[in-house]
Amino acid sequence: MNNMPIENDEISITEIIVKIKGWYTYLLSKWKIIFIAGFLGAILGLAYSYTKKPIYTATLSFALEDEKSGGGGLGSALGLASSFGLDLGGSGGGIFTNANLTELFKSRSMVEKTLLSPVEVSGKVISLAEMYIENNKWRKNWSEKPKLASIEFLPNADRKKFTRSQDSILGVIYFNLSKTGLVVGQKDKKISIITIDVSSSNELFSKYFCEALANQVSNFYISTKSKKARANMEILQRQVDSIRNQLNNAITGVAVANDNTFNLNPALNVRRTPSARRQVDVQANTAILTELVKQSELAKVTLRKETPLIQVIDKPIFPLKKEKFGKSKGILLGGFISTFLTVLVLLIRNFLSKI
Repeated sequence: MNNMPIENDEISITEIIVKIKGWYTYLLSKWKIIFIAGFLGAILGLAYSYTKKPIYTATLSFALEDEKSGGGGLGSALGLASSFGLDLGGSGGGIFTNANLTELFKSRSMVEKTLLSPVEVSGKVISLAEMYIENNKWRKNWSEKPKLASIEFLPNADRKKFTRSQDSILGVIYFNLSKTGLVVGQKDKKISIITIDVSSSNELFSKYFCEALANQVSNFYISTKSKKARANMEILQRQVDSIRNQLNNAITGVAVANDNTFNLNPALNVRRTPSARRQVDVQANTAILTELVKQSELAKVTLRKETPLIQVIDKPIFPLKKEKFGKSKGILLGGFISTFLTVLVLLIRNFLSKI
């Protein structure tokens, strides 16, 4: 057997210390470059702090009404009505739990409808979409593009009639808001209070959009949850009106028949038949109307139970929370990033030169 020496690929601690000292010595020799780079980075960070617009955050919190908490006498009344086979609507199910409601606030449909809501700015009524475009000065970039320069987003415009360019612009606004400007969630899972945070560089836009979004989702949520109860109440109301008209006609018919048989010979009973028939109609319609009125009143109670479902607790109030990129932060962050990148480049360059 040949006793060949085995090469050891492991690096000792001594070698590591020697390499670190070599890097330190090399970087120390380049201190002027590192210092200048850090100084320039600090200046750039300071300049960025002047150009960076402050961010205003509007916060709105609300509580979702729990349907199960509305029990008591109303629950007993609805249960009693159900036992007799009366469908009085009831709740819209669990499609809008807390988690689903949170996603509803961030959905594109709700955000776009909110962007088309009217607001008054400087005595002029415009949509929130137009306000966003003006805040970001997009129209200056569109001035050279005829297709974009003529685009307008009127308040409460029909979304179905929008062009491809309008759809694209709304999509960009939605993406920007959903990415960094809109946060919806529960601060504590044990608390059923949901908070909406809207952030932008314009204080008015943050407040207006936050309130309009809450109003838009609230209206949609209420109409969806109470849709079944509202439809049931409208059907019962139409039936009540129809039966009431028939009862009035039957009462009039009894009076007419009685007038026709006034001073009639008692032997001619056949002539009294129309009056008797009308009297039966009156009794039948009275019984039906009484039952329908009961069902209609219960349906109204059910509908009132379903609305309102969202209770606003806190609304955004001026002045809003302001986040500004400070001068000291810009200097420190700019200097650190510039120094770190310079050191990294120097080390890589030194390593490559020795290969």
